[in-house]
Amino acid sequence: MDNIVLIGMPGSGKSTVGVVLAKSLGYRFLDSDLVIQEREGKKLHEIISAKGLAGFKQVEEEANASIVAEHTVIATGGSVVYGQKAMEHLKNIGKVVYLKLPYEEIEHRLGDLNERGVAVEKEQTLRDLYEERIPLYEKYADITISCFHKEIRQIIAEISEIVKETKELW
Repeated sequence: MDNIVLIGMPGSGKSTVGVVLAKSLGYRFLDSDLVIQEREGKKLHEIISAKGLAGFKQVEEEANASIVAEHTVIATGGSVVYGQKAMEHLKNIGKVVYLKLPYEEIEHRLGDLNERGVAVEKEQTLRDLYEERIPLYEKYADITISCFHKEIRQIIAEISEIVKETKELW
């Protein structure tokens, strides 16, 4: 149960922060998007094209619900919060840390949503997606870290401090 699970919007820095945090804490690193791609033998946007959004979310939920890890920083895909079974599993095996950024920063950081494999409905805007997901990130988060105007080292220091302070409570 000593895992750290990172959630947040695409572009919030989950993978980048995750790698550096894992090195800093001496943990392993696991990117659940890569687990999905390995299981399916396709890139995320190819899975969405082949199976549709509902099919992708099912694949994503199954992959995340089956993660077995110890002493690991797990970076999840932004849509992981749609899968209740996956989120319950991830909360059981670790502390869930929400990397929070304002909409304008997410918009600035993201390129083509489809190229990134972002699970978005055809008619849905990035703003719609952001407003739909924020309550879910807040619902599942054990810890929320505001990442706006912060360098990676500041974010890592904040998370590390919280981990050290709360380790006995895990």
